[in-house]
Amino acid sequence: MGKLFGTDGIRGIANKELTAELAFKTGQCGAYVLTKHKKGKRPRILIGKDTRKSGDMLEAALTAGLCSVGVKVIPLGVIPTPAVAYLTRYYKADAGVVISASHNPCEYNGIKFFNSDGYKLSDAIEDEIEAYITGEKQMKELPTHGKVGYVSANHNAVEDYVAFAVSTIDCRLDGMKIAVDCANGASYQTAFKALNKLGANVEAIHNTPDGVNINNECGSTHMASLQAYVKSIGADVGIAFDGDADRMLAVDENGELIDGDKIMAVCAKYMQENGTLKQNTLVATVMSNLGLFIAGEKLGINIPRTKVGDRYVLEEMLANGYNIGGEQSGHIIFLDHNTTGDGLVSALQFLAVLKKTGMKASEAASIVEVLPQVLCNATVKTENKNRYMEVAEIAEACEALEKEFAGEGRVLIRPSGTEPLVRVMIEGKDQKYISRKAKELADMIQNLLG
Repeated sequence: MGKLFGTDGIRGIANKELTAELAFKTGQCGAYVLTKHKKGKRPRILIGKDTRKSGDMLEAALTAGLCSVGVKVIPLGVIPTPAVAYLTRYYKADAGVVISASHNPCEYNGIKFFNSDGYKLSDAIEDEIEAYITGEKQMKELPTHGKVGYVSANHNAVEDYVAFAVSTIDCRLDGMKIAVDCANGASYQTAFKALNKLGANVEAIHNTPDGVNINNECGSTHMASLQAYVKSIGADVGIAFDGDADRMLAVDENGELIDGDKIMAVCAKYMQENGTLKQNTLVATVMSNLGLFIAGEKLGINIPRTKVGDRYVLEEMLANGYNIGGEQSGHIIFLDHNTTGDGLVSALQFLAVLKKTGMKASEAASIVEVLPQVLCNATVKTENKNRYMEVAEIAEACEALEKEFAGEGRVLIRPSGTEPLVRVMIEGKDQKYISRKAKELADMIQNLLG
């Protein structure tokens, strides 16, 4: 992976790290790499953004960069990230670009691309784009005269995406009272429109974006206000999105959180019962709660574990022909419907299960018993971050704990991606006991590798 592109595109504080100049170069070089095979036909690239104030500045710069290599630019306005992935395919565009920093605070922003099939770019393609941005590779002569690119507005994006999302379920939601937290982000129009179209009684909060209130004490990273709101209005269920609406979490009728693990389990169980769960498999990551894996065993559903990150979940799904996977954070991929995590589609799949089974949200979610989870950090020398299992004393301590848990607990140790830390996560039934053991293990790692 290069220096500019992280696990989810280019991110940084807008106008400081992610500047207009960098956005221009990213648009120019990204379009050049993604469309250089198009001979004689003008490439078409979509741009979508969330509600951050810096989105306009970055969109203008990106647009200029795209036009400079002869692209027809189609701005979609404020729209969820997964909508850009879907509409890139639906409109048969050559690529899609999203300006968003997802669940991060408003001062951050980001740029990521989807290819013509609606998938995030591979590391190799991102590295190639980066080589042009940094000047390591040089572009050929830029177009002039009538070959310079231009902008062609689209006013149907929101309606087209809503129509698609609604089409992914085969029932209406009449009679359901649903509270929605839009995180003052990209779902502020689409979520209400879709649920309203399906006949639900929708009550929305945090749906008045002002450019700076995105994700501010709201949305799927701050669930308290939705939990209180669901109880105060007597809603059947609450749905919270993050800023770019590629993930969602739920709240049951009692105001209790339903995380991504539980949502995936509910949907996978229903798919299994109806013969649509491909290869009887749900893909999760190593950070999913042990309760999900125990539920999978009881239900007879296979649950392979990938590294943390939706790109690794997607890789596993594509490689083996699975159709549902995701993360505890609510980033869930339903590959039968979209090529990336889609908060609205995930919400509709979950709501459809509740509607068709007649179950309350709390009853449906009870199939996963979440085990207490404790996380402790050990500060280590950077060069020792990946050496923890080479030390016999640490390996033996982990093995002894795993044996003691006998399937009712687990130990997960992994290095931080950005800091000189080793993270120790322990799950088990006794909160006090696992807290003590996690601290003991973290202290041992710090003493031996710090």
